[in-house]
Amino acid sequence: MSLTLFVSWRYLVAKRKEKFISLISVISVLGVAIGVMALIVVIAVMTGFDRDLRDRIIGNYAHITVSAFRPLEYPEYEKITAELKGSEHIKAISPYIQAQVLIEQDKKFMALGIKGIDPEKEKQVTKISEYITKGDLKQLKDDTVVVGRELAIYLGLNINSVLKIYSPLGDQHDLRVVGIFSSGMYDYDFNLIIVPLETAQKILGMKGQLSALAIRLDNVYLAESVKKQILSVIGYDYLLKTWIEANRNFFAALKLEKLTMFIILTLIILVACFNIISTLIVMVVEKTKDIGILKALGMNSSRIRNIFTCQGLLIGCSGVFLGTIAGVLACLLLKKYQFIKLPQDIYYIDRLPVALEIWPDMALIVLAALAITLVSTIYPAAKAAGLKPVEALRYE
Repeated sequence: MSLTLFVSWRYLVAKRKEKFISLISVISVLGVAIGVMALIVVIAVMTGFDRDLRDRIIGNYAHITVSAFRPLEYPEYEKITAELKGSEHIKAISPYIQAQVLIEQDKKFMALGIKGIDPEKEKQVTKISEYITKGDLKQLKDDTVVVGRELAIYLGLNINSVLKIYSPLGDQHDLRVVGIFSSGMYDYDFNLIIVPLETAQKILGMKGQLSALAIRLDNVYLAESVKKQILSVIGYDYLLKTWIEANRNFFAALKLEKLTMFIILTLIILVACFNIISTLIVMVVEKTKDIGILKALGMNSSRIRNIFTCQGLLIGCSGVFLGTIAGVLACLLLKKYQFIKLPQDIYYIDRLPVALEIWPDMALIVLAALAITLVSTIYPAAKAAGLKPVEALRYE
């Protein structure tokens, strides 16, 4: 053990008559630990929200959609599919129709989104087949419909229930419920019904026409680059939108909230580090005679500064270590037992998601805490290094 570290440790471990300094040191350690723990837990929850909602959005929507300012004709779909067949990163393409209709059930009227799909092709693009909790997607043919779990609860629907639909053309259509899905997103489960593609064309008067094409990729994060490739192949008469563009505002808001929480909770660590400054200042006052003796024996100002800097870092590192352990344990408990439930109609999900990421989240938290701790030692250490042996020993 070096002399600097040895002296720092001896000063930190107070003698019986210096219990007050020891108490301040403990409070400083706990302050930093609480700040780091709170920051780790909150950032882990924010990351969990980001990841969980991204997975749900990707599961419900296509990675890339191809549409136009007019309905697409079926021959166009076949042409685009043929042109993109075998393209790198494109796994599947599925046609669909999406619009608004009015439904009636037990004298309850409400406007909903209707989506017409080809079941076999759609399950290759989205996770709709995985979301079915009752019934079977294979039964989706002719005048049938699959509804969301929240809508089924609200309207009292079950398998084989009949749902009345009024099209924009003013026609009434009776559809039999053959499935109930639950994606975990309240708006999606409450405001959307799914019907066969041919049925949607009949209801909306779009025979032989489509709203858009849904494309699934082997890597969702290549959506932007693949979009450019698709445009170069099919031309610029079509409108292409990636899942990132469709939800840009949402993810931007979530990223801003995460940054804001990081800044706010870092202030807790900053406040805790003022305790370290107080501890070191008191220590310098208490050890004035010792500093004078050390300097009289030949120890230079740089080593005196290092002693008190090292002492502050010992306090800070202890707090960071304890806070990191406590934060990780708290996150693991939240993730395993999920004892905090959320109102799904507000937060889209029904539980508190937690995702621990060593880089960059935890690494930045630890580095930020250590940096603040290091800065907090500058003034007390400089004050100790500036003491002159004559002034320190004058009254001894």
